[in-house]
Amino acid sequence: MTGKISSVFWSTLVISLMMVVWGSISPGSLESISASAQTFISNKFGWYYLILVTLLVIFCVFIIFTPYGKIKLGKPDEKPEFTTLSWFAMLFSAGMGIGLVFWGAAEPIYHYAVNAPTAETGTPAAVKESMQYVYFHWGVHAWAIYAIVALVLAYFKFRHDKPGLISATLYPIFGDRVNGLLGKVIDTLAVFATIVGVATTLGFGAVQINGGLSYLTGVPNNFTSQLIIIAVVTVLFMISAWTGISKGIKYLSNANIGLAGFLFLAMFILGPTIYILNMFTDTIGSYLTNILAMSFRIAPLNPENREWINNWTIFYWAWWISWSPFVGIFIARVSRGRSIREFLVGVLLVPSIVGFLWFSTFGVSAINLQQNGTADIASLATEEALFGTFQNYPFGVVLSIIAITLIGTFFVTSADSATFVLGMQTTYGSLNPGTSVKLTWGITQSAMAAVLLYSGGLQALQNVLILAAMPFSVIMILMTVSFYKAITKEKHLVAKSPKPKKDKKRDQKVSEDPSPAKS
Repeated sequence: MTGKISSVFWSTLVISLMMVVWGSISPGSLESISASAQTFISNKFGWYYLILVTLLVIFCVFIIFTPYGKIKLGKPDEKPEFTTLSWFAMLFSAGMGIGLVFWGAAEPIYHYAVNAPTAETGTPAAVKESMQYVYFHWGVHAWAIYAIVALVLAYFKFRHDKPGLISATLYPIFGDRVNGLLGKVIDTLAVFATIVGVATTLGFGAVQINGGLSYLTGVPNNFTSQLIIIAVVTVLFMISAWTGISKGIKYLSNANIGLAGFLFLAMFILGPTIYILNMFTDTIGSYLTNILAMSFRIAPLNPENREWINNWTIFYWAWWISWSPFVGIFIARVSRGRSIREFLVGVLLVPSIVGFLWFSTFGVSAINLQQNGTADIASLATEEALFGTFQNYPFGVVLSIIAITLIGTFFVTSADSATFVLGMQTTYGSLNPGTSVKLTWGITQSAMAAVLLYSGGLQALQNVLILAAMPFSVIMILMTVSFYKAITKEKHLVAKSPKPKKDKKRDQKVSEDPSPAKS
């Protein structure tokens, strides 16, 4: 049945279109109801998100240091399909692209000058705490969420030839029931979570492109402009989707790395370089020292701090969980042939370290302007913080133009990758879903992004995302249990090495000659 449209396609499409219609007809109602539900989940299940994500990190580390890490995500003699550089480029572009650019300067400056996690805003302690929590939100915890989904999918798909579906990974737990209604419900939840997660990111991208154009040229910063941006980029990523993963996504991902690398180096050189290096070194130490406390921090006795955790940490964990079906499936698709240990080390550490360097460079550059009184970056809208930072350093206009271009290419890559993943999940796990299916999902996720912006802007994006993440988080737990149950059956990989052949021959001679001298 691979390649044919499944019932999951139709059920998820109907649910998505119902939400689009709801948001179009009654945007206030959608915003109000989603906000209430988001508040309920954040207040009642914040502890759950914190414990879950931390356990996923622990599980990944455990697998790395066990003999199971030697297992190939594929057949024993398979080689990786993509070079290491292209692999890093694709997983990084799909996983964090727009978010890094959107929040690169905005989140550190917010934590420092507007609302610090615990320290007094505007103080040296707030600077350190700001960077420490940025690393926490964008580092190993985030990538562990992606890694688990990708690992489980790649293991079952490429080692056991299961369909590339979320439901197929749960066979060790539910057996043949994953081929029936239960499996369809699981896959529908995964596809819907993917649509919402990607729509949220596309909404962020449209808002920041609009913010950059408004800051530089005076283009109106409103929903109409954002809708035009979404429409233009939709056409671009649908063209890319038409070319397939080996061409469009690969080339765009490599272009993203080139543009991002240039922007990073330019800001690193033009910005306060020594201050960046000193802060990076100092705050990495704070991050590693306090990572356990941050992982479980829920602040039950301090309502103000609890609200901060809900608005930032819980939101991020929900965002990564919501994105994990998309990013996980995509990373699994491009990781065939790598060992589990190589896969986990690469996915957990490389993007995290790059993210730390990115936030140190752009965040510290923005904070430096605020500290010195050169510019009030904190007073700018979130989407304008990066461009406001650029304007106070040499070649600011050039850097802003490059940043807008980078956001656009990240936008196209994320949406392009998502159409492939959604197509795969709704055509019985096909690794080459039909173009019409991919284009349908491309239009749907763009429509979802537009209607969420229309109904409540950035806050509406965050609200719906947290709602979509909750049911899929339960599926993630089941996937982890299923994977461990399956992998422990590969006993030959952890068994003790057999005795050398010469010992066996010697033993055979002993048994044939019972004389005392050889017994």
